[in-house]
Order: sequence, then structure tokens, then C-alpha cells
Amino acid sequence: MLNTNKIKRRDYEIITTMIHNDSTVLDLGCGDGSLLQHLTKERNVSGYGVEKDHRNVLASLSNGVNVIQSDLEQGLSGFADSAFDYVILSLTLQAVHETETIMNEMLRVGSEVIVTFPNFGLWRHRVQIFLGQTPISKELPHQWYDTPNVHVLTINDFEKYCSNHDVCIRERIVISENGQMVTTLPNLLGAVAIYRFNKG
Repeated sequence: MLNTNKIKRRDYEIITTMIHNDSTVLDLGCGDGSLLQHLTKERNVSGYGVEKDHRNVLASLSNGVNVIQSDLEQGLSGFADSAFDYVILSLTLQAVHETETIMNEMLRVGSEVIVTFPNFGLWRHRVQIFLGQTPISKELPHQWYDTPNVHVLTINDFEKYCSNHDVCIRERIVISENGQMVTTLPNLLGAVAIYRFNKG
């Protein structure tokens, strides 16, 4: 998970551009609710956050965010099909165990899904692997033994997954370590990828 406020703010800004005014939003792994709070202010959205950690649940409530304490790994059975305009999973995909289950559930519950993740294919990560080390960067800040990340994925990996699972990518934005847009060699130069997609 990212620990860089600059990247997180840029992530929020880009997600905001993908969402229409007055939409309904479900934010999975919502943390302290800051993204939903931001979207409510900027896009007048309504919706819920889902968060496992009780401290973050309390923080979300303090921020005026409707939050449900639940482990998203156990699915979204409490929500009806197409219950939300958007389901968001921001900087959390690499930390979930049941990736396919969660992807399917997000596509079931939301008309569109927005997912963001750190790109393991970034050139800096590749150099560290070449030197025989587990990559550590602003985007992947943890040591191998204390990382919350259970999967590492690249932009190419995610797009192959979408192609093989009938997922239609509607929009992709890739940003560098400095938060700038990357249009050339994104799998090599991109630090974070932001996707908007729905069922194919």
C-alpha cells in the first residue's frame, strides 16, 4: 500500500475526474473515509465505505462518512446487483487474497468499477530484482517480511486479466512516482495505475 501523501492525493484527483456528479459510490477498504469525504465535497456523491479496522471505522464516522465494518474478503453479499454507480478499490488490490472473488463482486455490485494499484513493473523495481533484492519504493514501501501485500502485479498483468475475464476497460490513467501522467511505456515508467472498467 502507498504511504506517500502526494501520490494518494493525485490518486484521489484522478478518481474524481472519473465520477459523475450525484453518483452512488461504494468505497472498499475506505480507511479513514477521506476519499468518500473528498468525493462528497467535489461530486456530491452518496454511498458507503467498507472497512475492517475498527480504528479506521471510527475515523470514517468522525469524518461524516457512512461506513460498514466488514472484511471485504468475505464478499459483498449484503449489497444487491448494480446497487451503486461506482465501486472503488483504491491502492488495495495488491493486499487482498481472493482477487477474482473481489473483482467479480465489484462488477456485480457496481455499474462501473475503479481500481488503483502500484505497478510492480516500474523500472526501479526491475533494477532491484536484477540486483537480487525485493523491491522497495515509495509505492511499495515495506520489507518482504512485513508487507501487507500478498500479490504483486504489473499493468500488463492486470490488462491480461481483464482480457481473459470479459472485463471491459473504459479508461486507464498511469502516473509516475512524481504524480505526472505517463503515456509512453507505462508498464516500465508508471508507478501507479488507475482503471475504470465494467463487464464486457
